[in-house]
Amino acid sequence: MEQQEVILVSAPNRTGEGFIRQLMKMGIHCAAIANNQGEKHRLVNLGVKNIIIVNTTEQQNNEIIPKLPIGKVYIFERSLNLCCRYIRICRTWTSKPIYVITHTNNPRLVYKGLGAAYVIHTTSEDVSFLIESHGK
Repeated sequence: MEQQEVILVSAPNRTGEGFIRQLMKMGIHCAAIANNQGEKHRLVNLGVKNIIIVNTTEQQNNEIIPKLPIGKVYIFERSLNLCCRYIRICRTWTSKPIYVITHTNNPRLVYKGLGAAYVIHTTSEDVSFLIESHGK
């Protein structure tokens, strides 16, 4: 039996946390990515069951292969550097779209050049419109 793909989320801010809560409330399979134990602890407290820890200080993360089949990826931007590293890492795990959600005016072409399919600029913390296409 083939495992169902999960949505992978980087949620370093309240907008990302809210997105994860909405996914879980709707029963949509999701996992989170984190780069330190503090972030992992915060995600565990949110109720996330599957957390992938990556070392974003290493240039090569080839040894990290998630046990879960990764579908779409949603990266909520905390910094340009971290977002770029997450895109590079996650692009090797899925052929599905990577979404970058940002509150800043960082260059969209940088993210697209690294493999993000969509760069969404929003000033709102409500990003429920991202989930509407998934259904239940």
